Amino acid sequence: MTQATADLYDEFGDDLQSVSLQLRSFGGRPAFEGPIRTIRCFEDNALVKATLASPGDGAVLVVDGSGSLNTALMGDMIAESAVAGGWAGVVIHGAIRDSVAIGGLELGVKALGTNPRKSAKLGAGEVDVDLEFGGVVFRVGKRLYADEDGILVER
Repeated sequence: MTQATADLYDEFGDDLQSVSLQLRSFGGRPAFEGPIRTIRCFEDNALVKATLASPGDGAVLVVDGSGSLNTALMGDMIAESAVAGGWAGVVIHGAIRDSVAIGGLELGVKALGTNPRKSAKLGAGEVDVDLEFGGVVFRVGKRLYADEDGILVER
Protein backbone atom coordinates (compact mmCIF):
# COMPACT_ATOMS: atom_id res chain seq x y z
CA MET A 1 0.00 0.00 0.00
CA THR A 2 1.40 3.36 -0.94
CA GLN A 3 -0.93 5.62 1.07
CA ALA A 4 -1.87 5.30 4.75
CA THR A 5 -5.52 4.70 5.58
CA ALA A 6 -5.66 7.98 7.54
CA ASP A 7 -4.48 9.87 4.45
CA LEU A 8 -6.93 7.98 2.24
CA TYR A 9 -9.79 8.92 4.55
CA ASP A 10 -8.65 12.56 4.59
CA GLU A 11 -8.69 12.54 0.79
CA PHE A 12 -11.89 10.56 0.10
CA GLY A 13 -13.93 10.97 3.31
CA ASP A 14 -17.41 9.49 3.17
CA ASP A 15 -16.67 7.69 -0.10
CA LEU A 16 -14.97 5.20 2.24
CA GLN A 17 -16.44 3.14 5.09
CA SER A 18 -14.31 2.65 8.21
CA VAL A 19 -14.47 -0.67 10.07
CA SER A 20 -15.18 0.09 13.74
CA LEU A 21 -14.14 -3.35 15.05
CA GLN A 22 -10.67 -3.43 16.53
CA LEU A 23 -9.30 -6.37 14.55
CA ARG A 24 -5.78 -7.51 15.39
CA SER A 25 -3.06 -7.72 12.77
CA PHE A 26 -1.41 -11.14 12.47
CA GLY A 27 0.19 -11.36 9.03
CA GLY A 28 3.70 -10.44 7.99
CA ARG A 29 2.28 -7.70 5.75
CA PRO A 30 0.70 -5.07 8.04
CA ALA A 31 -0.52 -2.89 5.15
CA PHE A 32 -2.44 -4.38 2.23
CA GLU A 33 -5.16 -3.59 -0.26
CA GLY A 34 -7.13 -5.21 -3.02
CA PRO A 35 -10.54 -6.01 -4.46
CA ILE A 36 -12.84 -7.85 -2.09
CA ARG A 37 -13.99 -11.47 -2.28
CA THR A 38 -16.28 -12.76 0.49
CA ILE A 39 -17.29 -15.85 2.43
CA ARG A 40 -19.94 -16.24 5.12
CA CYS A 41 -19.40 -19.34 7.28
CA PHE A 42 -19.75 -20.39 10.90
CA GLU A 43 -17.09 -22.54 12.54
CA ASP A 44 -16.45 -24.31 9.21
CA ASN A 45 -13.44 -23.37 7.10
CA ALA A 46 -13.80 -25.65 4.06
CA LEU A 47 -14.85 -22.75 1.80
CA VAL A 48 -12.01 -20.59 3.15
CA LYS A 49 -9.50 -23.33 2.37
CA ALA A 50 -10.87 -23.92 -1.15
CA THR A 51 -11.06 -20.22 -1.99
CA LEU A 52 -7.56 -19.37 -0.75
CA ALA A 53 -6.18 -22.34 -2.71
CA SER A 54 -7.44 -20.68 -5.91
CA PRO A 55 -5.68 -17.77 -7.66
CA GLY A 56 -6.17 -14.55 -5.70
CA ASP A 57 -4.79 -12.06 -8.22
CA GLY A 58 -4.13 -9.53 -5.42
CA ALA A 59 -7.59 -9.78 -3.86
CA VAL A 60 -8.52 -9.62 -0.17
CA LEU A 61 -10.77 -12.36 1.20
CA VAL A 62 -13.24 -11.10 3.81
CA VAL A 63 -14.68 -13.89 5.96
CA ASP A 64 -17.68 -13.36 8.22
CA GLY A 65 -17.48 -16.06 10.86
CA SER A 66 -20.17 -14.31 12.95
CA GLY A 67 -17.47 -13.18 15.37
CA SER A 68 -17.06 -16.70 16.77
CA LEU A 69 -13.82 -17.36 18.64
CA ASN A 70 -14.76 -21.01 19.31
CA THR A 71 -12.78 -22.37 16.35
CA ALA A 72 -10.14 -21.05 13.96
CA LEU A 73 -11.15 -20.34 10.37
CA MET A 74 -7.56 -20.18 9.04
CA GLY A 75 -4.24 -21.69 10.02
CA ASP A 76 -0.72 -21.57 8.63
CA MET A 77 -1.22 -24.12 5.85
CA ILE A 78 -4.24 -22.28 4.44
CA ALA A 79 -2.38 -18.96 4.79
CA GLU A 80 0.61 -20.44 2.92
CA SER A 81 -1.70 -21.43 0.07
CA ALA A 82 -3.03 -17.86 0.00
CA VAL A 83 0.51 -16.51 -0.39
CA ALA A 84 1.24 -19.04 -3.16
CA GLY A 85 -2.00 -18.04 -4.91
CA GLY A 86 -1.23 -14.33 -4.88
CA TRP A 87 -3.80 -13.13 -2.33
CA ALA A 88 -3.03 -9.73 -0.78
CA GLY A 89 -4.76 -10.43 2.51
CA VAL A 90 -7.50 -11.96 4.60
CA VAL A 91 -9.88 -10.24 7.02
CA ILE A 92 -11.66 -12.64 9.39
CA HIS A 93 -14.57 -11.76 11.65
CA GLY A 94 -13.54 -14.69 13.81
CA ALA A 95 -10.39 -16.51 14.90
CA ILE A 96 -7.21 -17.87 13.31
CA ARG A 97 -4.59 -20.31 14.62
CA ASP A 98 -0.84 -20.74 14.06
CA SER A 99 -0.42 -16.99 14.58
CA VAL A 100 3.38 -17.09 14.94
CA ALA A 101 3.80 -18.93 11.62
CA ILE A 102 1.29 -16.63 9.92
CA GLY A 103 3.26 -13.65 11.20
CA GLY A 104 6.20 -14.83 9.10
CA LEU A 105 4.21 -14.92 5.85
CA GLU A 106 3.98 -12.15 3.27
CA LEU A 107 0.22 -11.89 3.72
CA GLY A 108 -2.01 -9.31 5.36
CA VAL A 109 -4.17 -10.92 8.04
CA LYS A 110 -6.64 -9.21 10.36
CA ALA A 111 -8.82 -11.21 12.75
CA LEU A 112 -10.57 -10.91 16.10
CA GLY A 113 -8.19 -13.28 17.84
CA THR A 114 -6.80 -16.80 18.01
CA ASN A 115 -7.90 -20.28 19.03
CA PRO A 116 -5.91 -23.50 18.41
CA ARG A 117 -9.12 -25.50 17.93
CA LYS A 118 -9.85 -26.67 14.37
CA SER A 119 -13.12 -25.85 12.68
CA ALA A 120 -15.51 -28.19 10.90
CA LYS A 121 -14.85 -29.00 7.25
CA LEU A 122 -18.33 -29.63 5.86
CA GLY A 123 -18.36 -26.79 3.32
CA ALA A 124 -21.28 -24.95 4.91
CA GLY A 125 -21.54 -21.29 3.99
CA GLU A 126 -21.82 -18.85 1.11
CA VAL A 127 -19.25 -17.40 -1.29
CA ASP A 128 -19.25 -13.94 -2.91
CA VAL A 129 -22.22 -12.53 -0.99
CA ASP A 130 -22.56 -9.12 0.65
CA LEU A 131 -21.34 -9.16 4.25
CA GLU A 132 -21.89 -6.68 7.04
CA PHE A 133 -19.94 -6.34 10.28
CA GLY A 134 -18.08 -3.60 12.09
CA GLY A 135 -20.46 -1.00 10.67
CA VAL A 136 -19.34 -1.74 7.10
CA VAL A 137 -20.88 -3.49 4.10
CA PHE A 138 -18.34 -5.61 2.20
CA ARG A 139 -19.24 -6.12 -1.47
CA VAL A 140 -17.41 -8.26 -3.98
CA GLY A 141 -15.17 -6.17 -6.22
CA LYS A 142 -15.08 -3.09 -3.98
CA ARG A 143 -11.60 -2.11 -2.81
CA LEU A 144 -10.39 -2.70 0.75
CA TYR A 145 -7.44 -0.84 2.30
CA ALA A 146 -5.85 -1.99 5.57
CA ASP A 147 -2.90 -0.92 7.68
CA GLU A 148 -1.91 -0.51 11.32
CA ASP A 149 -4.65 2.12 11.84
CA GLY A 150 -7.55 0.04 10.57
CA ILE A 151 -9.59 -0.95 7.53
CA LEU A 152 -11.34 1.20 4.93
CA VAL A 153 -13.75 -0.07 2.27
CA GLU A 154 -15.13 1.65 -0.83
CA ARG A 155 -18.86 2.39 -0.68
